[in-house]
Amino acid sequence: MSAPTTTDPVARARDAAARESWAEAYELLHDHDRHPERGLTADDLSVLADSAWWSGHVDESVAARLRAHAAYLAADDHRGAGLTSWWLYYEYAGLGRPAAAAGWLHRARHHLEDLPDCPEQCFLAMTAAEEASAHGDHESALAATRRMTALALACGSPDLLALARQSESRVLLAAGRRAEGLALLDEAMCAVSAGELSGMVTGWLYCLALTQCMEAADFARAVEWTNAAMEWCAPPWTGRPPDGNADTGTAPEAEDPDTEDPSAALAPLPMTVPSGENPFRGVCRAHRVEVLDLLGAWALAEAEARQACREVPVDCLESAAAAYYAAGDVQRRQGRLEAAAVSYGHAHELGRIPQPGLALLRLAQGRADAAVAGVDLALACRNDPDHDVLGRARLLAARTEVALAVRDLPGAAKAAADLAALAGAADGDVPLLRALADTALGSVALAERRPGALLPLRRALAGWLELRVPYEAAQVRMLLAAACRAAGDEEAARLELGTARAVFERLGAVPDARRAAALLGGGSRRRLPGGLTAREAEVLRLVASGGTNKDIAGALVISEHTVARHLNNIFAKLGVGSRTSATAYAYAHGLV
Repeated sequence: MSAPTTTDPVARARDAAARESWAEAYELLHDHDRHPERGLTADDLSVLADSAWWSGHVDESVAARLRAHAAYLAADDHRGAGLTSWWLYYEYAGLGRPAAAAGWLHRARHHLEDLPDCPEQCFLAMTAAEEASAHGDHESALAATRRMTALALACGSPDLLALARQSESRVLLAAGRRAEGLALLDEAMCAVSAGELSGMVTGWLYCLALTQCMEAADFARAVEWTNAAMEWCAPPWTGRPPDGNADTGTAPEAEDPDTEDPSAALAPLPMTVPSGENPFRGVCRAHRVEVLDLLGAWALAEAEARQACREVPVDCLESAAAAYYAAGDVQRRQGRLEAAAVSYGHAHELGRIPQPGLALLRLAQGRADAAVAGVDLALACRNDPDHDVLGRARLLAARTEVALAVRDLPGAAKAAADLAALAGAADGDVPLLRALADTALGSVALAERRPGALLPLRRALAGWLELRVPYEAAQVRMLLAAACRAAGDEEAARLELGTARAVFERLGAVPDARRAAALLGGGSRRRLPGGLTAREAEVLRLVASGGTNKDIAGALVISEHTVARHLNNIFAKLGVGSRTSATAYAYAHGLV
């Protein structure tokens, strides 16, 4: 589109807005609006509000929209006033002002509900569907989305039709109708990938689709659309889909974790969107962090989390919370427990319950009681109807792990059974849920010394490998090694341990790598020297590899007090008085 020839800044701003060159439109209208004698129409104030939002000036956006509403009202334009009221509801809700948001939603209904059918009523229908779905009234929610679809088809708006498809898909997924919901979501995303939609609706649909995919445990779609979203967000950004050659938004290199100050890890930063950049980028990047975490790209995931927390707009703080939480998970599994605690704390500050990660952190710190209490409370908070299937599945998986650690076999068995029921109740096969359930069932069978542990564990391993999720696959290999040893197959056990150790080392999962190494060294059935028990030999191997009492406690999931007791027994049995002497004994007797 060629640039306008007029010198009128308002006309030039309108043209820039039509091209979705929001920074240009904002500068022109912002400068023009500084002069009181130069009045702006209601439509021009709406353009100023839109361009201010895209340019990262959320407060100015709200102020301009308030003026636009007054101007529409003065002109007796109820459609314009109604749509502006709805946008004020949306912006106030994002800014954490529910009372103001409720007031403007009431005004939007007052302006629009008694009018003949019009496109603006689509937004009221979308909000009605969200409210009904939140109360578990799926029938009313579906009716609202279908009214939205009828209005969108009548006015011929691709934007509104795509939003209607997405809204209906969300209701269907919440109602457990997975296949229908994903089919509608795919249809809406076709319009996104074809470049048929405005920048605002494109950004909305990417963010909503990524949330829906992870909540529904559809990992394959999450990976595909996360990559597409980051391409769309990549600079230079014009508001339209990329030509396929855009930068994919690769994050800067992660800082060296060995030199970081845990107290400053992922510290909160001012969340501002530089003028001219895509304000959806931080939200999409926060979704990408969760995908990278599962794929085992942990260094990049943590770096992307840092970047997302810099880019997320102030009206999307839940995305920053998700990035902090995912970074905490990475740090916890790498053995950086203090940094993980800081990240989980930031997530909590921004409104996210940091579970089950925090419970697993407490378990690694030897605080089993806190781990049990934390995961149980989080599960109790999800007793109401909840469309976040993956969130509940992860809590149940963690509940199984925590229960096994404290030798609560009945509790572990119940959590595993609930997880299996959740996976079985899904409409169609869901590989991620199935892999979580098989892992939990196999670990419980192994703890109960039942002969049937190998079958679910082998299914779990196949599932994680198919999903290309390396950490969970390596954890299952550790369980398989124990099952193989129990069955007398030492060679198979060592193969699984060796593979798991290699994966843990590549990921930087230090405690798990040490545990795998200790188990590899303890695989022999020969008599241990010095009268050591098998557990004392494990502790000694970890001492010899340089582990502190805290490291050993985390690797073996025991308390530091228990580690100290084992060390006292080891020193007494071996007749040594220091860790150095004990290490020398371990090397001399082939324990390392």
